[in-house]
Amino acid sequence: MRDVILHAFNWRYTDIASRAEAIAAAGYGAVLFPPPLWSDENGQKWWQVYQPKDYRILRSHLGRKADLVEAISKLKAAGVRAIADVVFNHMANENRPDRFQFPGKDALARYASDPTFQDDRLYGDLSQGLYTEHDFHPDRNITDWTDKEQVEDASLSGLPDITLSIAVVREQIQCLTELVNIGFDGFRVDAVKHLPVEQVMAVFQSNPTDGRFVFGETLTFDNSQNAEFLWPVVNATRISFYDFPLQQTLRRAFGMGGTLRELVDPASVGNALPWSRAVTFTVTHDVPNNDGFRGMLLDPQDEYLANAYVLGRNAGVPLVYSDHAESATEHPEDKGRWEECWNRPDIAGMVGFHNAVQGLPQRSLWEDDGFFVYARGDRAIVAINKTAQWASPGISTWGLQWGGYRCQVHKYLMQLQGDTFRFAIAPREVQMWLREG
Repeated sequence: MRDVILHAFNWRYTDIASRAEAIAAAGYGAVLFPPPLWSDENGQKWWQVYQPKDYRILRSHLGRKADLVEAISKLKAAGVRAIADVVFNHMANENRPDRFQFPGKDALARYASDPTFQDDRLYGDLSQGLYTEHDFHPDRNITDWTDKEQVEDASLSGLPDITLSIAVVREQIQCLTELVNIGFDGFRVDAVKHLPVEQVMAVFQSNPTDGRFVFGETLTFDNSQNAEFLWPVVNATRISFYDFPLQQTLRRAFGMGGTLRELVDPASVGNALPWSRAVTFTVTHDVPNNDGFRGMLLDPQDEYLANAYVLGRNAGVPLVYSDHAESATEHPEDKGRWEECWNRPDIAGMVGFHNAVQGLPQRSLWEDDGFFVYARGDRAIVAINKTAQWASPGISTWGLQWGGYRCQVHKYLMQLQGDTFRFAIAPREVQMWLREG
């Protein structure tokens, strides 16, 4: 089963629907949708959809319920699964007297006077509120990001922080159930670092998630944060997670003075999540769009090299991030970097390689600080050169089929034969060879 996830970051639902067949043709197995729960439909900032106003309404500046259902239907017809981005840690930060009532008095009045809200209704009685002030932690912001209690119970820059209670868990499970009923096949869990592990277990290991792919976002920067915030929830739950330890390893390995030897088997030394629990990536939406996280960006050419590694290795579910240059408004250097990259020739070739070798074992053929070659089964080879010089390694062909191999990135052909074989790779380049025929 194809498993590469396309993160359609900030895409309108109509755009996803119109591109469903192209997304399938490009080799993706799933699309991660923007958060679908009701947010300010007049807000145009990317973070707007990460501030839900009500679980029971599907509406945002990216589209309405009918648009969402149509996009899911089009993807399913093309054989692509739909994953919902779910925000259950907090509600919207709104400047109104009843800011800890959701959706609030004025919103309930809108429901009553505007019949389109019934059209966008997911579930529930819209004459009643969803949450009251009793469903939120005391109003205080996180000031110490190393304090686990603050990180879980205080607010993210004023966002009303939801408590863990039986009523909250029941409501969140109901929301997941109804999202499944309209066609979602899985869930991304936003801001897991800020959720008690008991809530993650109670909500995202509940009945509506049975048999569905669920993965969480616990954003960490280094080993100490991994130990404090990530590994405990990995060990306590059965859901998957963004592989931030691997992304940290990629930054070290491709950085100045780093060694690609770190990429041979990073999970064996705790530098990557276990293969069955990992969603692997080079960049997520938070990294370019939040100034505090931009230090996690790889050099653009290193990111290209790292993409080949992530989509070439035999571990984890790869995720490809594709945006509309949202971050370029404040960082012009980002223009074109991830914009519509989901169908860019290099990415498409790498996704095709991943699909062709899915499940085949991986073994190292050549290891060096600046150069790494590995095989996938008996029919595929990945070569990565991070140095500024040409490299020409001699590899053993034991266990590899002889014959024609086509590079899925550059499209040229080589003939593999003999007990040993020497090939050349340009500086700062990758090759992803796949046996033809």
